[in-house]
Amino acid sequence: QVQLVESGGGLVQVGGSLRLSCAASGRTLSSNLMGWFRQAPGKEREFVAAISWNGGRTAYTDSVKGRFTISRDNAKNTVYLQMNSLKPGDTAVYFCAASLYFSSVRRTAPEYTHWGQGTQVTVSS
Repeated sequence: QVQLVESGGGLVQVGGSLRLSCAASGRTLSSNLMGWFRQAPGKEREFVAAISWNGGRTAYTDSVKGRFTISRDNAKNTVYLQMNSLKPGDTAVYFCAASLYFSSVRRTAPEYTHWGQGTQVTVSS
C-alpha cells in the first residue's frame, strides 16, 4: 500500500518561496511518475508539475513555468516542489501524486493512482 505524505505548506507573502516535500512509503517509487496538483476553493483540481522516474523529464503548467521546480530524490523516495515568486493565484491545497502505470510525464489526474492528503499553501498580498 503506497502512502504519500506532503509537508512544507504554509502562509507566505507575495513574492516569497516555499518548498513542498512528498515522502512515499509502502513501496519504492523510483520507477514511477510523480506529480503535483493543486485545488483552489471552488475550482477543479489542476495539474501543476510532473517528473519522470529518473528526473530526466519534467512538465509544468504554463502559469508556474519559470517559478516552480519539481525534483526527486529516489534514494529518499521523495519528490519536491520548489515554489518561488509566489502569487495570490497560487493559493490552493497542493497534492502529491504517484502513478503505478506510467514512468514518463503525464498531466491528467486519472493517470495517477495514489494521492497524498494535501498541504495548504496560502499566498497573502
